[in-house]
Amino acid sequence: MSESNDDQTVLTGIKPTGEPHLGHWVGAIEPALEMAREPGVEPYFFMADYHAMTTVHDPERLEDMTHRVAAAWLALGLDPDEMLFYRQSDVPEIFELTWVLSCFTPKGRMNRAHAYKDAVAGNLEEGRDEDEGIDMGLYTYPILMAADILIFQADTVPVGGDQIQHVEIARDVAKRFNHTYDTDLFTLPEHEVREARGAVPGTDGRKMSNSYDNYIPLFADTDDLKNHCMAIDTDSTPIEEPMDPDECNVFQIYQLFADDEQIEQMRDDYQSSDFGYGHAKLALFELLDDELEEPRERFRELTNDTSELDRILEEGAERAQAMSRPFVDELRQTVGIER
Repeated sequence: MSESNDDQTVLTGIKPTGEPHLGHWVGAIEPALEMAREPGVEPYFFMADYHAMTTVHDPERLEDMTHRVAAAWLALGLDPDEMLFYRQSDVPEIFELTWVLSCFTPKGRMNRAHAYKDAVAGNLEEGRDEDEGIDMGLYTYPILMAADILIFQADTVPVGGDQIQHVEIARDVAKRFNHTYDTDLFTLPEHEVREARGAVPGTDGRKMSNSYDNYIPLFADTDDLKNHCMAIDTDSTPIEEPMDPDECNVFQIYQLFADDEQIEQMRDDYQSSDFGYGHAKLALFELLDDELEEPRERFRELTNDTSELDRILEEGAERAQAMSRPFVDELRQTVGIER
């Protein structure tokens, strides 16, 4: 990692709540790693395991998904020697900062947080009490996220459109704290929305998602990957009739991973009288199987023996704590609580 003061600190949180699939690769992993490799960027990546507790209450599953999602990022190119990579739960200063920030976060701001508002709206639609089933983890989630961002004085936070509000909350709370104590302790973060290559349709045509169970796993073995590809929904156009690639889920996935020449050839094949959806699915499988061969092997190495994964995350935590401890010491002095 570069130590230049001119570098922009870019922070990305990774919530381990679902099996890594093609949608994660295209929509999150690839754009984040591309940004991390840009000149002048100081990249920080963390496994947001405490964030995952808003939905995951099975300890074995939480540990397993943390390992699997961390292994996915490492297998697909995250270099822990060049990019800070740590587990949120290994940095206790984040949670001390969360309490301090909560003392500067207006309740009305939390009432307007998207996840909470959506949960309330869902309850009201079903005729339930507006706060039924809503715990304080969901309600205060944005404050913990603000602490994740502000503890390392992140300049930029890459997010999807639905996460912009969280960065805005972090910025607003940081401003309020700085103003109260007449300090510039907190860097005011900016969000950045990165365009992915495109949305990845699932096997049923909807957006690929763990919650829809329509995903193609990134690290399935060859036979399982083939089965997932062959299960993609298509229409009933007979093989002798031309097919429209732009209306086909198979082609929509294929073009996200193929080069220009392969895409043009596939378009031509769709117009052929001896090319059917089965051929298209097989071509997609062969493309993905080849593309994922090396990452799949690395993923298996990491998940079959998680000791290396834990070592990488622990080393990252040591580096993270070397920065977070002095920062929290300064925070304590600022508010009048000294060690």
